[in-house]
Amino acid sequence: MSTSGLVLGAMAAVAIAATAPMPPPLIALEPAFGNTIVTTYPNGKVTRTWLHRDGTYEALRANGDRTGGVWKVKGAALCITQKRPVYVPMAFCTPIVPGGVGASWSAKGLLGEPVRNTLVAGRQG
Repeated sequence: MSTSGLVLGAMAAVAIAATAPMPPPLIALEPAFGNTIVTTYPNGKVTRTWLHRDGTYEALRANGDRTGGVWKVKGAALCITQKRPVYVPMAFCTPIVPGGVGASWSAKGLLGEPVRNTLVAGRQG
């Protein structure tokens, strides 16, 4: 196969992949991209999280520390693994809840405490 045939084949594969429907959990995550997930703890402190389409995330913790790492979907859950400033060798998973900006849902924090998540417009924080 010629080089141009390989290039055209690769372009066709990318076009097909780009038009293939996203699985339901990824569709539910779409509103989070470009917006902020604000997590409010029982003591009133908040953490802000930003998901990126490339499978990475950034967060601003309630104490002012910035963290980051990777995320992936496992079943109907969003699982994040912190890579910086310190690698944490376990994933924290939480159910994916569909909804757009303004959606709010109850969940459990890292230590099992009840938290309230709200999706707010833009990159807040």
